[in-house]
Amino acid sequence: MAIIITDECINCGACEPECPNNAIYEGGAEWRFSDGTNLSGDYNGKSTGATIDADEAQDPVKGGAHGADGDEFYYIVPDKCTECKGFHDEPQCAAVCPVDCCVDDPDHRESEEDLLGKKDSMHA
Repeated sequence: MAIIITDECINCGACEPECPNNAIYEGGAEWRFSDGTNLSGDYNGKSTGATIDADEAQDPVKGGAHGADGDEFYYIVPDKCTECKGFHDEPQCAAVCPVDCCVDDPDHRESEEDLLGKKDSMHA
């Protein structure tokens, strides 16, 4: 499963540089599949099932723990989050978060095999 940032977030930014997939963005910021990955050209996004240009700017992620207030907090792109599988023994965002607001996202459950496959597809 992916990790989500809850509304306990204090916007300290400690999590963002720790993510090996560059899946964490400041609230309101656009994101790209190509950010911090080896992706380019067409990529099949897991949550949408659509083929997307990896270099095309995507709207900030809303919903999850923040709902309409998603522009105010850091967020994690579920399609890029691998829970640090293949890089670290535990999610680094959760390890460095001073208020423990990086938690499992029950809406995005994936097996370890799926997470490792996602990691391999982004860092081939």
